[in-house]
Amino acid sequence: MANPSKQRGTAAETAVVRWLQAHGHPFARRNPPAGRNDIGDIGGVEVNVAICAADLVIEVKAFRDLAAGINKGLAELEAEKANAGTDHGVLIVKRRGKGDPGEWLAVRLVKHDPELAP
Repeated sequence: MANPSKQRGTAAETAVVRWLQAHGHPFARRNPPAGRNDIGDIGGVEVNVAICAADLVIEVKAFRDLAAGINKGLAELEAEKANAGTDHGVLIVKRRGKGDPGEWLAVRLVKHDPELAP
């Protein structure tokens, strides 16, 4: 894998999967890329919403420019949630100088959260 951006992305996704597995999500896994039918970088994570459990789409970005990572990641997350047929998604963005995924940012849109939207 010669592409440095691809290497950073793969390393970040792997770090998030390992972190999730160590923190109560034993079935977390990296999803294979699927082009425009992509359903997110990480699967196998469920969240409890109200009474039922729903699939959660997770997109991971490791951009040097945090704002660019958030903007691109949120756009991809919306498409991937639609592909996966779920309303639940989160963008995880690596912070420079922070190797522990527990210290990275988790971002989601309020307007698309069924628990928060009026």
